[in-house]
Amino acid sequence: MRAVIQRVKEAQVKVAGQTVGQIAQGLLIFLGVARDDKAACADYLVKKITELRIFEDAKGKMNVSSLDAGAQFLVVPQFTLYGNCDKGRRPSFDQAADPVRGEELYNYFVSRLKATMARVETGKFRAMMEVFLINDGPVTFIIDDHH
Repeated sequence: MRAVIQRVKEAQVKVAGQTVGQIAQGLLIFLGVARDDKAACADYLVKKITELRIFEDAKGKMNVSSLDAGAQFLVVPQFTLYGNCDKGRRPSFDQAADPVRGEELYNYFVSRLKATMARVETGKFRAMMEVFLINDGPVTFIIDDHH
């Protein structure tokens, strides 16, 4: 699994012009699922993302976790995170999970994130989405699960 996380002041995702997910201060998470991923990969990423100290403390240092900051989460599925652009002009998506497995693990990730009692909103799997955000920093990290 691969997550691109961005600290945001606000974010929303629309499908066919309708808002399907919207958050205030928190993390926008673009989540890609690889073909060999398992539930343990999602468990690892949820723990890592929620405990990562990337919010500022009173002194302006990144020293507060998203859970301690009361951050909200917007999780957007993005299979293109596993696009390979090494050969030719068209990306290959051989490393991405098939849609059925990808959606299953995406939903599992979301359920595990919701279990932290944080507010969690989502995009829509297999839909064309428009994502709007106001970056905070900007602060962006790429986290790969290596299980």
